[in-house]
Amino acid sequence: MSLLLRNRGSILLLMINIFLIFMGIGLVIPVVPQYMTDLNISGSIVGLLVAAFSLTQLLFSPKAGRLSDKFGRKRIIVFGMIIFALSEWMFGAVSSPALLFMSRMLGGVGAALIMPAVMAYAADVTSTEERAQGMGFINAAITTGFIIGPGIGGFLAEYGVRVPFYAAAVAGLAAALITAIILPESLPADKRKRIAAVQDSQPNLIAQLLRSYREPYFISLVIVFVMSFGLANYETIFGLFVDHKFGFTPKDIAYIITFGSIAGAVVQATIFGWILNRFGEKRVISVCLIMAGLFILLTLLASGFWTVFAATFFVFLSIDILRPAIGTQMSKMAADQQGYVAGLNSAFTSLGNIAGPAVAGFLFDVNLNYPYILAAMILLLSFFISMGQGKQSVSKAETNS
Repeated sequence: MSLLLRNRGSILLLMINIFLIFMGIGLVIPVVPQYMTDLNISGSIVGLLVAAFSLTQLLFSPKAGRLSDKFGRKRIIVFGMIIFALSEWMFGAVSSPALLFMSRMLGGVGAALIMPAVMAYAADVTSTEERAQGMGFINAAITTGFIIGPGIGGFLAEYGVRVPFYAAAVAGLAAALITAIILPESLPADKRKRIAAVQDSQPNLIAQLLRSYREPYFISLVIVFVMSFGLANYETIFGLFVDHKFGFTPKDIAYIITFGSIAGAVVQATIFGWILNRFGEKRVISVCLIMAGLFILLTLLASGFWTVFAATFFVFLSIDILRPAIGTQMSKMAADQQGYVAGLNSAFTSLGNIAGPAVAGFLFDVNLNYPYILAAMILLLSFFISMGQGKQSVSKAETNS
């Protein structure tokens, strides 16, 4: 019997928990424009709030990956979920910009703890051949959370603009409770000791980033950074863009995000593994990058709800396939250091998520079209990087394995 079949209960439970977390995140997306208008916050501040989340995620991600290797995945996931719930409650309860920034930084700590541990857990309970399918299941749960979350958020906003943030806090606590009670640990204690012995000699965050160019997965990390910059640029401004340009309501934004993500969730849960096994990670990554870049440009030409809906649908579909494809590629290169590499992956993602929203916010205040022009250019740059050097990186990894 395959590892995936033997651990299907754990994968399912992990999917439920990560679904609750990302449903909580998705809840708040449609109400951000109205929330920021009520608090009289500019696009620049919105971008910096998102960047603050990613900054703390960057600082904690490599350490979080190591902690999940040292203390086990379950403990780190539970702790991260509790911190996430606290940050969402705080964002809904406060009005001071300083406290808003503090809540976002707490959220970044929670995300840094959760994501590497979840991805490493999936790697623990799947074989190399099953890795793409396992990652597809996890990312399908993430996408489904985003699908359902905005719709619920748009509905809850009818009862108050802060209500979705409180609902996100409840979802996070529920996820923490479920994980603490039911989820088994995936990393045995004896294996933790072996991994910890290796990690004692590993460098700190700055040294990790500087030395990462020596690793066979370095080009994948570069693509992660550039891709994250472009996508964070796009996602940060989306609600503000359609609110200012078309006057979309929270419900309109919720509908677009909800239905725009459905195809990606279906693909991840059904044929994602087949797609990667048939075409390979490199080709899938390259196609998704160019599709995302081109459809972001087409968003600028949209004239109303349905044209925005169509362009956004293909952007989200590309993103929903792209992210697990890169995660699968890197997990195959990680060998026994799944938590460490997942943490480094999260760190490079955070670098892009820091720069992208900050730049997008400032550009939005100059001209609402500028962030999307830059996002498209960045994603197309990622496409050329993946085409030119991705094959070499994968070949090195296969040679070393």
